[in-house]
Amino acid sequence: MSSAPKLRFKEFCDKWKKIMFYDCVSIRNGQVNPKEPPYSQMPHIGPANIEKYTGRLLEYKRAYEENLVSGKYYFNENDIIYSKIRPNLAKVAFPKFCGICSADAYPIETKKSVAIPEFIFYYMLGERFTKYAVALSERTKMPKINRTELAGFDFNIPSIAEQKKITKFLSVIDKKMQIQQKKVEYLQDYKKGIVQRVFSQEIRFKDENGEAYPEWGEIQLSEVLAERKTYSNKGLEYPHVTLSIDGIYDKGERYERDFLVKTENKKYKITLLGDICYNPANLKFGVISVNNYGSAIFSPIYVTFEVKKMFDYNFIGYLLMRKDFIDRIRKYEEGTVYERMAVKPEDFLKYKTKFPCLCEQEKIAKFFLKIDEKIQKEKDKLELLSMLRKGLLQQMFV
Repeated sequence: MSSAPKLRFKEFCDKWKKIMFYDCVSIRNGQVNPKEPPYSQMPHIGPANIEKYTGRLLEYKRAYEENLVSGKYYFNENDIIYSKIRPNLAKVAFPKFCGICSADAYPIETKKSVAIPEFIFYYMLGERFTKYAVALSERTKMPKINRTELAGFDFNIPSIAEQKKITKFLSVIDKKMQIQQKKVEYLQDYKKGIVQRVFSQEIRFKDENGEAYPEWGEIQLSEVLAERKTYSNKGLEYPHVTLSIDGIYDKGERYERDFLVKTENKKYKITLLGDICYNPANLKFGVISVNNYGSAIFSPIYVTFEVKKMFDYNFIGYLLMRKDFIDRIRKYEEGTVYERMAVKPEDFLKYKTKFPCLCEQEKIAKFFLKIDEKIQKEKDKLELLSMLRKGLLQQMFV
């Protein structure tokens, strides 16, 4: 059986040919030692270096910088890197340079007589390939797809000429996304720099009359925040949310773990609009946020603080979400295992830092909120391009 996509360039009319995955690609074998040259000097790519769903490469290092052990694979400049763990995240990359990859990824070589690597890269990012991989990976606690299972995937492929036309078109979208991503990153870097200068008081704000505000005074956080310890059962008046480095948002099905709860009357912690929330064990990863979501419930392992009067909660959020603040507050961490080392709320509240008066707090918060609005607008543009690309992948492949 052969087929053709919904969206197609008019100069092509031949039906696409159905083939097996391994008819057009092969997975490289043979592990290399990342401590020996030339591999020690090569870039190292693993699942953590590939952005989910987009194929974008994130920051990576050379092998010697990471003190890697054996179990790595070599890839060349025309290979595709595919994460074999958690295939639902569609972590596929086309680095276009030589390097070594993690044993949790496959270096995939394209057979040039059948396909071009760019076409296979886009196909593997698409919905049909991802659904196939996910369906076969759900047999274990850590979803993973092996080489033999990949061999069973069949798909439709056009002529080399049509493959080139498709990938050239999609690469234009990718370039627009790259430009838009740089705009977002520029604004984020700008914000980081301004935040640092404001909280070091290198930049000071003035009142409506052009007069300087009073000097900042040192205050203990217990005078600013009070822990909220109210609870509710699930399914009553509050929506169920989760807390991550991205903030507070609805708890999706893939994060749902209530089946692990042995009792039906488990109590969830209530958090309200304007609270400061953090995960004691994941504070080191930046999991602290202002509750801009509203009234909700989340896991009792999270800490939620009410911001007292005479303090602006948005300002407090910007103050406490800074990396240098988190690094300092971590002096209170306790625990014998790194993953479980945590900052208790009572220790968090012991910390002392400098605060401006309420009027200056509000002015600072308003200034940062405007920057955040600009960043979000650029992020929205990037998301639109991402959605366009996703739609094209669905309609241009079968």
